[in-house]
Amino acid sequence: MRFQTKLIHGNWKGDTKTGATNVPIYYSNAYSHQTAEELEDIFIGKEAGYVYTRIANPTVEAFERRIATLERGVAAIATSSGMAAIYLAFMNVLLPGDEVIASSGIFGGTYDLLKNLIEYNIHVKFVDDLDEDTLNREITPKTKIVFSETIGNPKLDVLDIEKVGQICQEKNVLFIVDSTVTSPYLIKPLEYGVDIVIHSTSKYINGTSNAIGGIIVDGGSKKFYSEKFPEFKEYTKRFKRFAFTAKLRNGIGKDLGAIMSPMNSFLNLTGIETLALRMKAHCENTLKVAEYLENHPKVAFVNYPNLKSSKYYNIAKKYYKKGTGSILTFRLGSKEKAFHFINNLKLIYNLPNIGDTKSVIIHPASTICAKNTKEEKEQMGVYEDLVRLSVGIEDVEDIIEDIESSLANI
Repeated sequence: MRFQTKLIHGNWKGDTKTGATNVPIYYSNAYSHQTAEELEDIFIGKEAGYVYTRIANPTVEAFERRIATLERGVAAIATSSGMAAIYLAFMNVLLPGDEVIASSGIFGGTYDLLKNLIEYNIHVKFVDDLDEDTLNREITPKTKIVFSETIGNPKLDVLDIEKVGQICQEKNVLFIVDSTVTSPYLIKPLEYGVDIVIHSTSKYINGTSNAIGGIIVDGGSKKFYSEKFPEFKEYTKRFKRFAFTAKLRNGIGKDLGAIMSPMNSFLNLTGIETLALRMKAHCENTLKVAEYLENHPKVAFVNYPNLKSSKYYNIAKKYYKKGTGSILTFRLGSKEKAFHFINNLKLIYNLPNIGDTKSVIIHPASTICAKNTKEEKEQMGVYEDLVRLSVGIEDVEDIIEDIESSLANI
């Protein structure tokens, strides 16, 4: 089954009882069982089944199976938000005293979450370049996780996934990647040595900004068998390749109850059917907008990995044959000019999201990175005169005309 077909049919053959072709929305808090013995077996994990939607739900499971199929993982867990997915994935592995190495180019909210792990005595080192020299220098016996985004948001630095994956394998360190910006259409990180893939499904997977959510895809890593992860011993013995997912479901996932809602799962299942069509249009439009901006006299600098002027162009071409997504950033010389530009746009929305069918823009320094220090912002590739544009799938001529009209007023 090829990718576009998987988007529509992956791990779902219709409802055999009713003939419904869409996954039903199971709005039930709890699930009845015929015998006490049956319910006991499900609670203790002897048998599969549903007991309470905080733990599992048939609609949610259908979405999890779809994403796991697309990413070629062994399993997936859908969560209430992308941030919940990151938190659960990390805390399923980390213990007090552990260390994490993370790219500094990650989303501001994720940067803050990781920085705040110090409250649990978990130390995070933010590095500007995740490369062989940096990792060999920074990885210690306490390092449990190396984390990055496939393409940083909004820094737009492109990760050499295969190289980092090789080092993490050699050092027996878990490699977790947030692939929100690229989606399964552009890349499948598990094929390059990644152990766990995370998405904020609120973006490209959903596509129309009508459902918040996140998902964690388990690659079935063998690293959990090692002495570095003793807390997984009982899970690897019992669940083998599903150890990470089993521990999360039976531990912090169950305790926090940060599961995706059935309705949001349904909306994400509906949205993902058009992922390939949307991503193709996103990438085509964004390259045209980037090339237009690069030649505009009022634009100081344009950052988009698919531009030949980008320092990430060659590495982007290695991994991203279909394009590098819909996000670009550009600088206008001052915060005042950036604000004036945003305020004069007519078509493009000013809001904190990406991956929508609609073009959206934001000034990161005063919004999603407002609480970060100047040094942290610069680490993330955020400056006072910089704006981040997520290019939609409107007619590209209309997008460029809106940009042109606003640039003419600054």
